[in-house]
Amino acid sequence: MTSCTIQDSVQYCTPQYSIPAVPVATASAGASLPGSYTGCHTHGEETFCVGPNGEDLLIKALSPNDEHDEHGDEHGDEHDEHKGSKENCHFHAGVEHCTGSSAGASTSGLSCARRQRDYNIPLRIGATFTILIASAIAVFGPIFLKQFTKISTTSTTFTIIKQFGTGVIIATAYVHLLTHAQLLFGSDCVGDLDYEGTATAIAMAGAFLSFSLEYLGARFIARRRAKNPLAASPSASVVDGKGAEDDDTAIAHAGHAHGGVTPGGKEDKLSVAVMEIGIIFHSILIGITLVVAGDSGFTTLFIVIIFHQMFEGLALGARIASLPTDTRLLTKLFMGLAFATITPIGMAIGIGVRNEFNGNDKATIIALATLDALSAGVLVWVALVEMWVADWLYGDLKNSGVWKTTIAMGALVAGMVLMGLLGKWA
Repeated sequence: MTSCTIQDSVQYCTPQYSIPAVPVATASAGASLPGSYTGCHTHGEETFCVGPNGEDLLIKALSPNDEHDEHGDEHGDEHDEHKGSKENCHFHAGVEHCTGSSAGASTSGLSCARRQRDYNIPLRIGATFTILIASAIAVFGPIFLKQFTKISTTSTTFTIIKQFGTGVIIATAYVHLLTHAQLLFGSDCVGDLDYEGTATAIAMAGAFLSFSLEYLGARFIARRRAKNPLAASPSASVVDGKGAEDDDTAIAHAGHAHGGVTPGGKEDKLSVAVMEIGIIFHSILIGITLVVAGDSGFTTLFIVIIFHQMFEGLALGARIASLPTDTRLLTKLFMGLAFATITPIGMAIGIGVRNEFNGNDKATIIALATLDALSAGVLVWVALVEMWVADWLYGDLKNSGVWKTTIAMGALVAGMVLMGLLGKWA
């Protein structure tokens, strides 16, 4: 609202859509009123603009219901839910997303400037170590279980862990990453995109990059083996006594070859590495955006992220533990450590930039959305091809019994459902 003037102690302003000037506020003696008002938006049938003190000011002349003189603090920086409507607002990486009857009206008045929020630093430092511990327990659990109990990777217990993890990664790719990328690209602060399929196109590129990396890596490894066939002999580890303890694992990896050609450990390491890259990309973003969220919504988001990290850690840890027996324990521990520390590193970065970070900045939104979409594509490839298809169509579940198949299917669906449910908050 612009062109504000004062007549008979009443301030009149002209709305942006050019109807006659309407009364906005009463000018008291010695008071200074702004010449214009920004951030105008509606909740239900009421219209509000941001007043000189930063609070929302009810514009009675544009609101059929004038029972309230001011909007107060019913909608905060982190979570809006107005009493007179079914609107529900929450944040994705600092960008407001609203659903409900008046969502469109609310977001139309969204300011893209940086918002001042309260940050409890000791709470965030403690949360950083909590996330580190939870992630470490989840990712190292399957690794140590396999290493010290010598449990077979085709056992029912390990199958449950692996299939639950597969469901988690599938839900992460579609419900968390791809959905959030689309929401971010659709933000009012980004504006209208010339190409509506931006998020899915980037995800497709991520899947293609994953395929290309694995394909070219497999060709390179095969060429090296052809030059030195003795070093590539699968019997070497059995002679050394390393492979005899887990013949079922060898069979599972043979089935993974999608054509009867037994792959070696290097291809499996490459597949797990691609999976970890996709997870790490978005895990560091999770750490940053968790910390820069204001105090009002931090606790809920923190609890959700703990479960998110534990589910992903189990998924990754199960795949690392399933690597061939000639894979050194130190290599497995390093891969697990990378996952366990990446989100806390993101949180540390977030603490450092909390006073400068603006989740509503156009460049920031585009960067976050691009990384989310790219990670989604990477994990779609890994989850569908390297995990779901490999285990069920070419792995040990292809000819498994009814009981094991039922248990595995239940774990798979449970992973999808639980991780998909967490997508409502994170």
